[in-house]
Amino acid sequence: MNFKEEYTDRVEKIEKILKKYLPEKKGYQRTIMEAMEYSLMAGGKRLRPMLMWESYRLFGGEGAAIEPFMAAIEMIHTYSLVHDDLPAMDNDEYRRGRKTTHIVYGEDMGILAGDALLNYAFETACRAFEEESEHALRIGKALKILADKAGIYGMIGGQVVDVQESGKAVSGEVLDFIYRLKTSALIEASMMAGAVLAGAEEGQVSRMEQIAGKIGLAFQIQDDILDVTSTTELLGKPVHSDEKNEKTTYVTWKGIEKAHEDVERLTQEAVDLLRKFPAKDDFLEELLKSLVYREK
Repeated sequence: MNFKEEYTDRVEKIEKILKKYLPEKKGYQRTIMEAMEYSLMAGGKRLRPMLMWESYRLFGGEGAAIEPFMAAIEMIHTYSLVHDDLPAMDNDEYRRGRKTTHIVYGEDMGILAGDALLNYAFETACRAFEEESEHALRIGKALKILADKAGIYGMIGGQVVDVQESGKAVSGEVLDFIYRLKTSALIEASMMAGAVLAGAEEGQVSRMEQIAGKIGLAFQIQDDILDVTSTTELLGKPVHSDEKNEKTTYVTWKGIEKAHEDVERLTQEAVDLLRKFPAKDDFLEELLKSLVYREK
């Protein structure tokens, strides 16, 4: 199979894993289960669980403990998008080509669906103890990575500063801080947790964090580029939303040409670090490179 076919195959497998770990829609509170499923199964690149899976395989991981973590990282990512779209944040009506959760279920259920996905992510990740109880220490370490990278020193911290500085002239230092926490943190969590669950050494996990940090920054810069150059139909969400919300972006800071250059440079640096591992993963390398040329 070529890269595109392998990518599609992996997405299909990830979708099955996500469905497997979704809660059953029953009880008086079934509306929240429906909203969770609507949000989680809206499609998307499934980049974070895919990076986690490939990182796990890179270090020889073969057990079932990775699956609940793959579902958990996508639940955390999805909750952040649900809350991002709320009227108090970006106030977007479309995500991945269809109505956002709060538009379909109401703002109150939009808030609760995000809350539910975040909490259920950790309920789900904890099911790894049932899958591989003999690797409880690895699972515990992976849980801590997930918690740290999703919290106030990770994604939430980046989002806080992003919201606070919206409409203001933001320095390059602050913008870099926002991107490294808001976007890179969950990508770091994906690759680090995958490595830890496979039994990677501390130094190897640290290098995976470096690789993921560069890829996360490149990914967010590319997102800024697409917000300026793409269309709503292709992107699946409104374009020029950063301009509408008066946000400083990498494009407004350094210009679109320099933004393109930095995406390519950061990606190549990440690939070079990846190639230093004895094991080789051609798909993972191609996946990292594909982020430079993505159109949505």
